[in-house]
Amino acid sequence: MALDEFSDSIGSLLARVADGDDLAGSDFANVAGFPGGQPYVPEPPADARRRYRTVWISDVHLGTRGCNAQMLIDFLDHVDSDTMYLVGDIIDGWRLKKKFYWPAAHNDIVWRILKRAKRGTRIVYIPGNHDEMFRQFSGLNFGGVEIRRAAFHETADGKRLMVLHGDEFDTIMLAHRWLAFVGDTLYHLLMSMNIGVNWVRQRFGLSYWSLSKMAKHKVKNAVEFISRFEELVARAAAERGVDGVVCGHIHTAEIREIGGVAYFNDGDWVEGCTALVEHFDGRMEVLHWAEIMKERQAAEAEARMRQNLEPVAA
Repeated sequence: MALDEFSDSIGSLLARVADGDDLAGSDFANVAGFPGGQPYVPEPPADARRRYRTVWISDVHLGTRGCNAQMLIDFLDHVDSDTMYLVGDIIDGWRLKKKFYWPAAHNDIVWRILKRAKRGTRIVYIPGNHDEMFRQFSGLNFGGVEIRRAAFHETADGKRLMVLHGDEFDTIMLAHRWLAFVGDTLYHLLMSMNIGVNWVRQRFGLSYWSLSKMAKHKVKNAVEFISRFEELVARAAAERGVDGVVCGHIHTAEIREIGGVAYFNDGDWVEGCTALVEHFDGRMEVLHWAEIMKERQAAEAEARMRQNLEPVAA
């Protein structure tokens, strides 16, 4: 399916929503071409999932080779919540305009999110700069997914958080949009190298490692940009009288206090593969899913080894 056809199909369905039609999640699933409305990778039973009050994820960049789709599928299959916020850049319209790329694993992620909405999870989608084409539909609800320009969330312990993607505070995006596109091209070149590096690591039994994340933390200007961005976002939250802010955009997961404001960044599913979660007592935590997967797989391997060593009953 070409990008124009994909966009037209989505636009047609959203126009029906605007006219008051009550669409099912399957209507949207069919746009992406699910065979029989089922995912390529079957969804496992939900009985062993971790449960949280709220989950925030962003910067998935569906439609790019850099998207760590298999790891996100594993996350969605092992985590559940009452509310899920999709904090922007879920679909990468910038890259899809250049070259259409949409493998089955990306369908599976959309299918799982729509299925979650159907099961009763509140899904709030706040488009970012890479999926800004959906911002025009803010205020609509389709397939159980609410589209919002920004949102406010109250935690279990009574704190009020502002939720937004964060590109509004990116000085490069605001002043030099052309430079942002150049940076995006260079970034995806680095991500292509990252895929090769992790292919080799996987062959040697090593866990996932992000080349681009390491490079970003080694470059002084990138570190200064991240610090400046965090301060701007926290200041905006303080001006709005909230207790904290949740954002994405810079692909750097973080929990810290800035000027009396709680700053939370949920990271991304390209480099760090992280999510921000709220426990049922209001406690906030960043989940580093590569590490969690590694620990779970090690525990499963140990359990299998113990089972094989158990003496057979006479």
